[in-house]
Amino acid sequence: MIRSCLRLLPTPSARRLALATAVLLACTETAAASPQDSAAEPFMLGVITVIGKREKTQDIGAIANERTTSVIDRKDILQFNRDTIGDALNLLPGVSLSTNSRNEKTISVRGFDAREVPLFIDGIPVYVPYDGYVDFNRFTTADLAAIQVDKGFGSVGFGPNTLGGAINLISRKPVKRLEADAAVGFGSDQQRRASVNVGSNQGRWYLQAGASRSQSDGFPLASDFSPTATERGGKRNNADHEDSKLSFKLGLTPNTTDEYALGYYRQDGEKGQPPSTVPTAARYWRWPYWDKQGLYFVSNTALGSFESLKVRLYHDEFDNEVNSYTDGSYRTLKTSGRGSVGTGASIYDDSTDGGSLTLESYRLNAHALRLVAHYKTDRHREHDADGRLNSNFEDTLHSFALEDSIDLAPSWTLSLGVARHELRPDKVFSSANPYSLPDSQKANDAQAGVFHDWSPTVRLYATVARKTRLPTLKDRYSQRLGTYIENPGLGPEESTNYEIGYRGTPWAGITAEAAIFYSDISDKIQSVANVLGNRSQMQNVGKVRSRGFELALRGSVGDALELGGSCTYVDLDNRSDPATRLTDVPTRKLIAHAVWHPTGHFDVVALAEHNSERWASNTVRLDGFTTLNLKLVFQPLASTSIETGVENLSDRDYALADGFPATGRTWFANVNYRF
Repeated sequence: MIRSCLRLLPTPSARRLALATAVLLACTETAAASPQDSAAEPFMLGVITVIGKREKTQDIGAIANERTTSVIDRKDILQFNRDTIGDALNLLPGVSLSTNSRNEKTISVRGFDAREVPLFIDGIPVYVPYDGYVDFNRFTTADLAAIQVDKGFGSVGFGPNTLGGAINLISRKPVKRLEADAAVGFGSDQQRRASVNVGSNQGRWYLQAGASRSQSDGFPLASDFSPTATERGGKRNNADHEDSKLSFKLGLTPNTTDEYALGYYRQDGEKGQPPSTVPTAARYWRWPYWDKQGLYFVSNTALGSFESLKVRLYHDEFDNEVNSYTDGSYRTLKTSGRGSVGTGASIYDDSTDGGSLTLESYRLNAHALRLVAHYKTDRHREHDADGRLNSNFEDTLHSFALEDSIDLAPSWTLSLGVARHELRPDKVFSSANPYSLPDSQKANDAQAGVFHDWSPTVRLYATVARKTRLPTLKDRYSQRLGTYIENPGLGPEESTNYEIGYRGTPWAGITAEAAIFYSDISDKIQSVANVLGNRSQMQNVGKVRSRGFELALRGSVGDALELGGSCTYVDLDNRSDPATRLTDVPTRKLIAHAVWHPTGHFDVVALAEHNSERWASNTVRLDGFTTLNLKLVFQPLASTSIETGVENLSDRDYALADGFPATGRTWFANVNYRF
């Protein structure tokens, strides 16, 4: 099984790395485990939470270790076949999926987009420096232990730009002398997947390595899709992709309090962008590469009995190229006009260097103090097809934060946090327009939360958080192919987020979450038309209100049936310009699942999702939809599972964005092995 998966891995070097790691770890003792068993634990140095004295367990899902964080664990990722980060996040209440004009999978958290809820890996920012976005389809879940999502209120330890929350991908940490898993899968339209993860914990040191690959020739559209001039139906045009990922982590644990880990990840992608089914909006683009890699160091050192110092250092690189073509043959580069990228190619060479220091102290009675300092430099360089440098930008961002969790009484905790951020432009160059170096931008965050443990299994809370997002390089400098005027003096967005909620076990075997939220967003960065002739400009003019509620229940009915579900209601109000629609977020989202265990060797898994209507523009409203996924799992051996299933069983024709229809009915089959 391992050898079969290795042959499917992306490159000879990737196969050699995975095989060498497996051989090295094979020198240690072996133990069989069920595919449903929990192998590696979450890498706790990568978890960022609002601290408190009761929060010293290693279980990130335990109620004693949470404030308002939502967690997707490894079991959910496997059980519901969430192969990408976007699909995994969609399991949570408050999160909705959409697609942008580049046909990239994006997310919304209570109405906040991916720039306002940034992405982290083990607490380290990995969003694209230029525009703050990330394609959530490019990141796979094969090597993750869990995904941590903070909504509205979250630790100031994440640093700046967490206007609406933060998403943290938590890697694995092995617990056994040898643990490994492998998976291989196939599906509609030549969908192929393979992954291998190997880990070893030798007491004073540990090693974790993973490799995965996902490849497809495209995806089928629903059978009742109505053809247009740019899409005939059947297999979606120009929808192929190939993604591979490598990850590696070496850790030292010299004693019970200290830990030092060096990690590396590499994400390589190649993809087509399906043209819009609206002919006037169609763009014929391809990405010959979409690559991201990072090297990071994370440590925790005890400074006596009461203090500890956490260090994060990182270097991150992002390289991609997009080519624009004249038509669907994808042979001739388009070098001018709508749908072009200048000379026919736009090449990004971005990098980030940064780090943070976190000093935690439990010295004062009933206080858990945290002092955090962040420093980060973002660089963006863009070249055209002829190798000419079109733009060269560099920013430095530094931040200081203080957090205190105060035990008011045995069952009452008060959490306070403040932060100060400063964005300093260091280099500004554009071949299209000379700039003078703009002034620095400053932003302040503050938050407070009260948490009451009604019982050992029930928590009530109320939070308020004043958060900010500093403008991206694209917000300030992009002229969008000559249609916009730059605005180097653009200021930060601000939002005050309120929430009251409940988490606990209302009945034996049943867990529940409920929250009511309200966000008042000001100085929102929005496009203002006709600022100079017919050219637009990004300005701090928006005022938006987001309000709603979330409810989630999960539990067992006897020994043979597990049930769960969630509902979300989000109401967005554009107060500054009521005539302009706020797009890409459904008002209502429902998810329900059932897992039936008819025998010890079989499982039947069903997952249903409903999204209400959503606005795609001022004039286009997309229909709501309901999808159903079914899966049969057979476990012939304790270490092996075989599964097959169907997604979008009813072959529903729907779209998350205007002009970009979603996948129709598809089938898949996977084999999973763990030892």
